[in-house]
Amino acid sequence: MSNNKSDRQGDFFDEYHHDDSALVMNDGIEQPPIVNPYLSNIVRRRRAAMTVEDYMKGILEGNTIVLSQAITLVESSLPEHRDMAHELIVRCLEHSKRKESMRIGITGVPGAGKSTFIEAFGNLVTAKGHRLAVLAIDPSSEKTKGSILGDKTRMETLCNNPMAFIRPSPSAGSLGGVARKTRETILLCEAAGYDVVFIETVGVGQSETAVHSMSDFFLLILISGAGDDLQGIKRGVMEMSDLITVNKADGNNIEKANMARALYSNALHLFPPTESGWAPTALTASSVEKTGLEDIWAMMEKYFKLVKGNGYYWKRRLEQDRYWMYETINNSLHDMFYEDPSVAAALPDYERAVLDGKIDSFSAAGELLKLYRR
Repeated sequence: MSNNKSDRQGDFFDEYHHDDSALVMNDGIEQPPIVNPYLSNIVRRRRAAMTVEDYMKGILEGNTIVLSQAITLVESSLPEHRDMAHELIVRCLEHSKRKESMRIGITGVPGAGKSTFIEAFGNLVTAKGHRLAVLAIDPSSEKTKGSILGDKTRMETLCNNPMAFIRPSPSAGSLGGVARKTRETILLCEAAGYDVVFIETVGVGQSETAVHSMSDFFLLILISGAGDDLQGIKRGVMEMSDLITVNKADGNNIEKANMARALYSNALHLFPPTESGWAPTALTASSVEKTGLEDIWAMMEKYFKLVKGNGYYWKRRLEQDRYWMYETINNSLHDMFYEDPSVAAALPDYERAVLDGKIDSFSAAGELLKLYRR
């Protein structure tokens, strides 16, 4: 039997058609091909290898398509992309250091309205003439390893803002819910001319240290009316915060939001003085009614004027460089271990032995490390 649909229809017609039958079969309309005929050209163009010079030219010109491709290259775990990504980062670092950008880490409890706040606040920032890059770190699906919240789909107006660039990245199991290559992505965005960078985290409670290590200003977004306002908020998180914003201060929730703001302000006064000389405080805001956003931006500008004036801005950047030196070493050792041919060949057997109960996990890890060192 033919696999062609028209042939099968013809066989059916020949079998049941008689000369005296009223059954008439007209020629059908030729269907267009299922596969896009231009697909091969598109794939061929995508496969055309871009050099570091090509990436740099596009980034410096502010080409968001090339910037996105460069970030994908940096995020790639393929060994053949590593050298090119490293060279690209070093080249972008030269341009990034010339720009005194504002790196703002944004975190908060789930449901605090971080994405809605970023959209409203981001449009305010761009309206003031700044170019904004938003690095929205989503939780990763355990099945597909991709983002499961899709922050970009929840920031419709900011997505269409020509002064803004949004890059959702899956956390991919990284400790703290921060994408492993987030810091490198910041450097690429700054080289592309974005002078304000928002780093939004998952808000799972472990991301604060990682975000603090790559940002200049740390914003904690909270909500009121959820029982004890201090419950579940770690002391360490509040100590790292340069500003606490009580979001959703609108409608019937305004009074509760103001009470929560006073509570947080009093709690912040109990902490020891900051090294930067800045006195953290708490404000209220409504992302829906666009209230309180101007006050938050004014507070951020005041902070950056202070730390750039007393030299803390660059001291903090150098401390971040030291932190990420060690992080880069740790990540490289991780990759070198799992890419080692001996380890890659033996790992499935040891994994099976652990699952079968033939060897404990500590002994299996020790033997694999010995194998790697040899």
